[in-house]
Amino acid sequence: MPTRVISSLVLAFLLAVGAQSFTSDVHAAVDVYDFETAEQERRFRELSNEFRCPMCQNANLSSSPGGVAADLRREIYRMIMEGQTDQQIEEFMLARYGDFILYRPRLTLQTVLLWFGPLLFLAMGIWVAISIMRRSGHVSPDSVSTLSSAEEARLKELLAKKKDSASDRI
Repeated sequence: MPTRVISSLVLAFLLAVGAQSFTSDVHAAVDVYDFETAEQERRFRELSNEFRCPMCQNANLSSSPGGVAADLRREIYRMIMEGQTDQQIEEFMLARYGDFILYRPRLTLQTVLLWFGPLLFLAMGIWVAISIMRRSGHVSPDSVSTLSSAEEARLKELLAKKKDSASDRI
């Protein structure tokens, strides 16, 4: 019996150590930066939220766990501590990564279709739907033409011939 208790304790210990080793990978490193003023910290947070992580592509720098995002956060911190303006930091990032780095792209000649394309396609869809509805047989009473008496007689004659030929086939 004592060996059974000891083996159970050893097994429980091994399971606890194994579980501990699996959870250690889950913890993420947290960036800690010391700022001289609250204004510098505010600027750092705003800039980190404005720039997109080039690796994650759908997260801003402050919410991305990627290594590239951590490097860019360090770069922003360094530039803020050197006294560079937000405009200078943005120009640096744009020169290095292009417009993609901006989490909210600017309105430029290249992005006009991106911004207004959906509205353009919606307007075209509405125009196509209206033109199809107009052609589909929605005829107004004003556009109905009346037949002259000669045309009516000719129509009756043609219908009678058709009826006769149909009865001959039966």
